[in-house]
Amino acid sequence: MHLRSSVTARAGSRQPPSPGTASSPASPGGAPESAPARRRRAWLGPARSTRVRILLSFVVLVGLSTLASSVAVGEVLTLRLESRVDASLRQEVLELRALVEDGRDPRTGSELTSAAALFDLYLSRNVASPGEAVVTFVDGEVHRTDLARFPLEQVPAEALGAWQPQSLGGFRPVDGAGTYETEHGTARWNSHAFSIAGEDGLFVVTSLPSAELAEIRELGTWGLVVSLGVLAVATAIAWPVAGRVLEPVRQLTETARSISESDMNHRVAVSTVGEAADMAQSFNGMLDRLEAVLHAQREFVRTAGHEMRDPLAICRGHLELLDPSAPDAERTIALVLDELERMSRLVGDLEILADAEQRDFLRPEPMALDLFTHEVVAKAAVTADRVWRLDAAAEDTVTADRHRVTEAVMNLVHNAVMHTDVGDVVAIGSASTDSEWRIWVRDTGIGLPDHVDLFAPYVRGEAARSRYQGAGLGLAIVRLVAESHGGRVMVEGLPGLGATFTIVVPRDPPPEGAGAGAGQGPETDSGGGPAG
Repeated sequence: MHLRSSVTARAGSRQPPSPGTASSPASPGGAPESAPARRRRAWLGPARSTRVRILLSFVVLVGLSTLASSVAVGEVLTLRLESRVDASLRQEVLELRALVEDGRDPRTGSELTSAAALFDLYLSRNVASPGEAVVTFVDGEVHRTDLARFPLEQVPAEALGAWQPQSLGGFRPVDGAGTYETEHGTARWNSHAFSIAGEDGLFVVTSLPSAELAEIRELGTWGLVVSLGVLAVATAIAWPVAGRVLEPVRQLTETARSISESDMNHRVAVSTVGEAADMAQSFNGMLDRLEAVLHAQREFVRTAGHEMRDPLAICRGHLELLDPSAPDAERTIALVLDELERMSRLVGDLEILADAEQRDFLRPEPMALDLFTHEVVAKAAVTADRVWRLDAAAEDTVTADRHRVTEAVMNLVHNAVMHTDVGDVVAIGSASTDSEWRIWVRDTGIGLPDHVDLFAPYVRGEAARSRYQGAGLGLAIVRLVAESHGGRVMVEGLPGLGATFTIVVPRDPPPEGAGAGAGQGPETDSGGGPAG
């Protein structure tokens, strides 16, 4: 048995027991496992499931919180009990000191002439608290004890041996306090030494609240049991809830596994809300875009193969039949060169569409709009026998990629030529405002057919198919250039009344080097029409 005590003049003090050394859990860090991924997955087993990991995290977190709460509540209750015990011990000592200082019997008023008489009077009037005991000493010997409500049959001898020297003669009035260990736990004590008529006395009041401590331990045990029961019920409820929340993720996984290059019709059914549902919706959107890309690729292969097959067949047939000495050899060579030029133009259009995804597709620079308009009219005038006119030329300087804008306008010019005849008017003009600038090409040709998407790649109207050969990429390139500048293309016209195509670009240019693919910019205002 280890006895701890302290002696202070006129005031009790308690020396707390030395705290134990708590071991800290090892950190889970460290280098990642070097085993193959397959072995790691096998080791994880069911824990690979997100649902299981979420539930395990929930159980561990709530379990640790419950355990910490139980320990904290037990400590708080124990501290409050110790505080009440200390207050009760101090109160007993204060009552005895008051009796010593008064030195008279409160019942008779007679003077107390010895320490033994004072102890007898005190014990006859005192009612001990539960778990409390009183031990009195006179001249170094135990005088009387009150152990009626003490949980032990007697005070440990080691404690008595430590108190006895304090009751010997020569002590001035002094208070003491301390603790000692017993089989039922730690007991606390307070003491007061005094002298009366040459007789030395020592009053010791000690408390061992074993019943209250047992109740605290029982309360902690039942609290832990109830908390674990609540945790089990909460886990049982959380399992289907987690399954419902993660249902979009499961469907996303199944959909991803079922998708192939030839079948991309599956989508994730979203019936919930939250991050998982948002991810499923984003996945569906990605599938839509991917399906559109694959569809465009198939259309490109089909159309490009068809468009290139005809010129190659024509060239091959004429070259096989070509007789260098024949009078029509020059005409055959001219026809072959024309078909090769058409193939070259098709390849150039395809390169423009492919370059649209590059960051340096646009190289903006200051451009004089009036000078540019005059240059375009000059270039267009030599392409065909039409009535060429300049509608307007805005005297303004704008920021744009001169090369790309020239490509777009010349495609509009080519489209106008293909849909007009000799003597028809083709006019070019430009204008600007504080917020935007525009350049247009109008003609008095066959106009616009109904219900045709002008600017979709490889799309051509019925009139265009009957009038000339082409791949249907010209107007798609026009829209691509306009949208890459942050602008749009507008078209107006009616069947038989000509058409006007206008490229509209805002004043604020996009960041340098940033290109936009077709369909990425503002909505194109088109009502259908012939495609070049």
